[in-house]
Amino acid sequence: METILVSSGIVALAEIGDKTQLLAIILAARFRKPVPIILGILVATLLNHGAAATLGFLVSQWLQGTLFQTLVGVAFIVMAGWALIPDKEDDGGVGKMAQSGVFLTTLVAFFLVEIGDKTQIATSLLAARFHDILLVTIGTTLGMMAANVPAVLLGEAVTRVVPLKYVRMGAAVVFAILGAWVLLVTYKVL
Repeated sequence: METILVSSGIVALAEIGDKTQLLAIILAARFRKPVPIILGILVATLLNHGAAATLGFLVSQWLQGTLFQTLVGVAFIVMAGWALIPDKEDDGGVGKMAQSGVFLTTLVAFFLVEIGDKTQIATSLLAARFHDILLVTIGTTLGMMAANVPAVLLGEAVTRVVPLKYVRMGAAVVFAILGAWVLLVTYKVL
């Protein structure tokens, strides 16, 4: 359960104010069909995070030891800094894909926008840390859905409840703590 809970919490926090969450709001405002948007987000996230977790798991199998664990810990700390940088709204290409239907438009747009995103990289790091593709994918997908379903259902009102600045700061703290924890365990300080 720890793997699912940690993965879900980290990604849910990192997703708040992220470009994919902004995309979810844009899609909801444009199409006003929450069910196919939510299903598109779910399928895109499962595919994307499944691939990211697999990559993280495989890399962790080849690169083991103190150096690799140090890289994972440092990467989480870098993610903490990245979490503080606000993403910009990017509507690029959503209008062009709209003819494909709401579900397919959401699936393709979400999958592509998530490539190289901090939540995808976090998924790879989590799989490397926990050595479990399935549980990490389940956890990160739950985190993505926890952050994006309200965005789809409530749109921009969600982002007004808590200022994004504070959410990004919270996500940065979580990433920094996780990175420090990995480093402390690696060097047997804990």
